[in-house]
Amino acid sequence: MTLTANRDEAVRMDQQDQLAPYRNEFYLREGSIYMDGNSLGLLSKRAEQTLLESLADWRELGIDGWMQGRHPWFELSEKLAALNAPLVGGRANEVMVTGSTTVNLHQLVSTFFAPSGQRTKILADSLTFPSDIYALQSQLRLRGLDPAEHLVQVESRDGRFLDEEDLIAAMTDDIALIVLPTVLYRSGQVLDMERLTKAAHDRGILIGFDGCHSVGAVPHAFHDWGVDFAYWCNYKHLNGGPGTVGGLFVHERHFGTLPGLTGWFGSRKDKQFDMDHTLTPAEDAGAFQIGTPHVLSLAPQIGALELFAEVGIDAVREKSLALTDYMMRLVDEELAPYGFFIGSPRDHKQRGAHLSLEHPEAARICKALKAHHIIPDFRAPNIVRLAPVALYNTFSDVYDVVATLKTIMEEKEYAQFANEREVVA
Repeated sequence: MTLTANRDEAVRMDQQDQLAPYRNEFYLREGSIYMDGNSLGLLSKRAEQTLLESLADWRELGIDGWMQGRHPWFELSEKLAALNAPLVGGRANEVMVTGSTTVNLHQLVSTFFAPSGQRTKILADSLTFPSDIYALQSQLRLRGLDPAEHLVQVESRDGRFLDEEDLIAAMTDDIALIVLPTVLYRSGQVLDMERLTKAAHDRGILIGFDGCHSVGAVPHAFHDWGVDFAYWCNYKHLNGGPGTVGGLFVHERHFGTLPGLTGWFGSRKDKQFDMDHTLTPAEDAGAFQIGTPHVLSLAPQIGALELFAEVGIDAVREKSLALTDYMMRLVDEELAPYGFFIGSPRDHKQRGAHLSLEHPEAARICKALKAHHIIPDFRAPNIVRLAPVALYNTFSDVYDVVATLKTIMEEKEYAQFANEREVVA
């Protein structure tokens, strides 16, 4: 199907793209367009190389790999924390690469949720990723509190976005802790973290953020904003590999707070192998580690994060917004007559790195896209999520995806598929 828009425009934008050379850093399947980097980023050649180097260290050095080799393991988490820090606007000692998203949330809530007096509730929202809610419910139950009463979830007015006025209004005298997403995983709305942090602190409430859908795509200033804590995964926009180790941030004013969950890798490095039964915790975010790091899941991040150190998060954000701006324009011009609705913010300040296209036939449309070797992402009940990634997608990719969607709708190709999600959506 030919679009009204001219593909030559996309080609010209690709020719002017300063990040275009980085596309060659990634393994791209020939004849396929990958638009699911907000769920799992693609493998880069550098990430593969640093994984192979760590395997070689294990092969050649055995246990001496902890202190020797290309990437010594004992302080590898700290090395990666320093590479993560500029992406989240934290100081290197405020960041740690450890655990996973949900494990880190458990760690941080067990540390900073201190119900006392009338302050016994946790404030969250109705649109956040389910795993966060499961963890918050669990933390309340562990303290003998009923989640039905002590977990407050602010409702969305339209099912897509959160109104920050509603969030602030819910910061009442019975709230002890707030946990919110930086970017909503369905709509891609970016919350004003600085404003919400100030509002929370004005009311004497600690606040933390889930950065899974923003870190590596949107600049942050966690330290300057005064955010108490944050946590994120490194397998989406940061391209660290499936199930790779997550990250967390703890503001330096909380250094010295004993973590709620302690383990020997939270020790001060020079004391860890004393094997004393009295923990001497690290004096920074390193204290929030628990167990031995998963070295082979850390290793790809070395190469993956080198790319971000070279490019800089501001350049990533600039191209990301240009890609989604272009996609929105084409969707408005070409797909609106077929019933598509853009369920993502149009304002740059409020939009993350993906677009949510709403359509009643979303599940089967995603399957039809895959039949064309275009990899999207379905979110129930009616969302086709498309994430053009700044480091490896092109404006021509965006054009071709919209053209394919128009063909699918014009020819009713989606009708051959069931309108239900696959096991992994």
